[in-house]
Amino acid sequence: MTQSNKSYNEAVAFHGHACPGLAIGYRAAEYALQHLRAGRSEDEDLVAIVETDACGVDAIQLVAGCSVGKGNLILQDFGKHAYTFIDRKTDRAIRLVQRPESGFQRIDPVWPALKEKMMGGTATPAEHKEFHERQTKVIDKILKIPIEELFIIKEVKPEIPVKAKIFTSVQCTRCGEMVAEHRARVRDGKFVCMPCAGEYGRGW
Repeated sequence: MTQSNKSYNEAVAFHGHACPGLAIGYRAAEYALQHLRAGRSEDEDLVAIVETDACGVDAIQLVAGCSVGKGNLILQDFGKHAYTFIDRKTDRAIRLVQRPESGFQRIDPVWPALKEKMMGGTATPAEHKEFHERQTKVIDKILKIPIEELFIIKEVKPEIPVKAKIFTSVQCTRCGEMVAEHRARVRDGKFVCMPCAGEYGRGW
C-alpha cells in the first residue's frame, strides 16, 4: 500500500459536487489511514465497512482506495454515518460514528430546511444563494473541527472479511445471459439468474 494524498477537492471532483456528507466521509478515511498507519489500498489490505449509502462513501473510495470491485468495500446500509476500517496486515480496526452533536441540524439549523426547498424545487433565488453560502460554511466546519468532535472513535475487533473470490460463470437457461455461479439459482433442475428465478414466498 502507498501513502494516500488525496485532497478534499479531488474527492469533490470524483463525487461530482461538494456536500457535507462527502466531507464527513473524507475526514473518516483520512483519519483512518493516519490512525492505522496504513496507506491507500492498492489491493485488499485495507477494508472499509460502511453503514450508509450516502455521499461520504465516494470519499472513502477515493481516499482509502476501497471499492466494491476489489471486494474491500462492504455496504451494510443501516442508515448511519458510521465507518469501520480494517487493516488486514495488522488485524487492527477502528470504527468512526458521527456524533449526534455534529449533525447538520446542530451545525446549522437553517441549512437542512433550505436543502429541502432546493430538492423540492421551491427555493427562491435568494434562498438558493443562501443555501450555497451556508453549505460552504457547514463543509468548512466539518473539514476543520477536531476529529474527536466530529466522530466517536473506537478500536474494534470485527470479524475480518475473507478476500474476494473469482467464481465460474454459468449460463442462465431462460435469458441466456452469463451469471456468477454463486449468484445463480436452480429451477426445474437448471441454472437460472436471480431475475429469471422470480420470488417464492408463503407470506411468512
